[in-house]
Amino acid sequence: MPDLQFAVDVLARLRAEEKDRYDERAYLFVLQAVEFIQTTLEVRRHVTGAELAWACRDLAVQQFGLLAPQVLAYWGVSRTGDFGCIVFTLVRAGLLSTQPRDREEDFAAVYEFATAFSEPYAWTGVATLR
Repeated sequence: MPDLQFAVDVLARLRAEEKDRYDERAYLFVLQAVEFIQTTLEVRRHVTGAELAWACRDLAVQQFGLLAPQVLAYWGVSRTGDFGCIVFTLVRAGLLSTQPRDREEDFAAVYEFATAFSEPYAWTGVATLR
């Protein structure tokens, strides 16, 4: 139950900060992506906007597979700049912190969704059925 209470508290803070710009699950997903990227590092550290944007992509592919871009779009996320908006909303809600030089623009145009989400499924050969 503690996880459920945490989620309820997080969502209450977010509703106070941002009015329906993104689906609530998008905010929880970005928090999950922060933890996801930390598990790939040797030592926990501050990550850049670009690093987190790529972590969001990798986590989305891992969780949703081929449907990753559609799930994110359903939540209102269609470009890497949306991750920046979400991160800085989480910062204003007191759920994440930044370094003095961090900016929301650090997330802008890190990658194109159409390209980034098609890469892991690139066809590498021809299969024949006999």
